[in-house]
Amino acid sequence: MQFPVDYTRLSPQQRRVVRTAYIKQQGGKCAFCGEQLFNEPHVDVTSKPLNMDLFPKEFLKWPIHLDHDHYTDMTRGAVHAYCNGVLFQYFGG
Repeated sequence: MQFPVDYTRLSPQQRRVVRTAYIKQQGGKCAFCGEQLFNEPHVDVTSKPLNMDLFPKEFLKWPIHLDHDHYTDMTRGAVHAYCNGVLFQYFGG
């Protein structure tokens, strides 16, 4: 699979496939904080509070997200859900 991919052109099933491919490519680590995706995000990330009013109700329900640039819509990698929130809230997407 060739990265990046246009996030807006992917079905939910395709997003799952792309997320899984990123997880494999990244050695199971979060593209943002570097911790294993099946563990908690790095403490430097979790020390940043999230304003949950900015996110959909079930934003943190799924622990691993497919991150994408909100300006170009291109994927960037697999990240913890919390890291995805920090990227959006503190760095603008």
